[in-house]
Amino acid sequence: MERAASVNADPVHLPDRNGYCTQRRNWTGFWLLGLCNNFAYVVMLSAAHDILKHQESGNTTASTSATLALDFQGGNSSNSSRYDCNPVSTAAVLLADILPTLIIKLSAPFVIHKLPYGFRVLFCAVMAATSFLLVSFSSAVWMSILGVIFASISAGLGELSFLSLTVFFSRDVLGGWGSGTGGAGVAGALAYSGLTQAGLSPQITLLIMLVVPFAMLISYFLLLVPPLSLPQWKIRETEYAAVDSDERRQLMDGSEEEEQEKSTQEDRPLGPLTFTEKLHIIKGLLGFVFPLGLVYFAEYFINQGMMELLYFPNFFLSHAEQYRWYQTLYQVGVFVSRSSLCCVKIRKLWALSALQVVNAVLLLFAVRYQFLPNAWLVFTIVLYEGLLGGAAYVNTFYFISKETEDRQREFAMAAASVGDSLGIALAGLAAFPVHRYFCSL
Repeated sequence: MERAASVNADPVHLPDRNGYCTQRRNWTGFWLLGLCNNFAYVVMLSAAHDILKHQESGNTTASTSATLALDFQGGNSSNSSRYDCNPVSTAAVLLADILPTLIIKLSAPFVIHKLPYGFRVLFCAVMAATSFLLVSFSSAVWMSILGVIFASISAGLGELSFLSLTVFFSRDVLGGWGSGTGGAGVAGALAYSGLTQAGLSPQITLLIMLVVPFAMLISYFLLLVPPLSLPQWKIRETEYAAVDSDERRQLMDGSEEEEQEKSTQEDRPLGPLTFTEKLHIIKGLLGFVFPLGLVYFAEYFINQGMMELLYFPNFFLSHAEQYRWYQTLYQVGVFVSRSSLCCVKIRKLWALSALQVVNAVLLLFAVRYQFLPNAWLVFTIVLYEGLLGGAAYVNTFYFISKETEDRQREFAMAAASVGDSLGIALAGLAAFPVHRYFCSL
């Protein structure tokens, strides 16, 4: 992929008070959009299975679903395995939750440009709200599952849309988006657990969380300060309006630069991207997508294939409590590293992939040979795992934004979002035989 011209360099921050306020509003807006977009996705699995358990409590014939519900709340059925296994791997619901997102990310970048951003955001908010309502009022298993699917659709379409949206703003909003998506994991888990622990039923808790889709709408329509080039309610008709217009004005101060920019525009092709051009862009993105996918494959192979097997019976925490702390510390690591873009930027994405693979191999051998002394060491490794995953995500999209031409950037950001979902889906598939093998020992 060709490296962008000088106009794609990091923005020059001028000491303009109004400009600074606008910049902070946009950063905050993208932080909230990231939080709201991933929030339903984070809480929906545990919420859906809480309600499944409630639905199955009066039905003695539905033992499979009840067992699956206990699995995702940290309960364990008795078994003869030394790993204290659940009958069903946690990878099962992971696949149910990630496949709709993966399908959207594989197909939508080729057609989504025909739908303006305002309609996309409305659709995502409606889908998220519908997921909360479906699971809250569900009277059958299929309604709860449908609610999980709706949450997955909302998160998948929202992620690729908001990543594309960042190209209309200064590049620092990517830091806000990344931090918000990382915060969603921590905030979602704490909010759901806290409200249910306080005595509220899962149904009431989910109805309270309807505030999240409304917060998404407020963040987009009221908090952001969009440029005139943003196709809010109609399809953009300009050549490639998705450029950093504020950044360009700041850099194009002299006539010499203006002449250079005019010359650059004359050399570029006009009109929307063709299908062949999109395929060429995807080819150039492979150097970003593969490392991102490998990082997420390794970490979700750990999360869904290893964590439930890393059980220390003589530790002061129960098996369920150990698993919850693994997941919590992972989310904390993701939040910290996705918020680090303002402090450190890492271009060597393959190094992050390699380190994550080392983590997966280490924990795979740790499960097999049980040489780790206690859960404290696993807590440290899992926190480190989250740091690597979050850093890979936010740096991948930062450098795609920086190194992609203006005309290609909007499509590139959307297309590259498939990397993490593809890695997660493959990890879910790989975790099944691993779980079955160890639980047979």
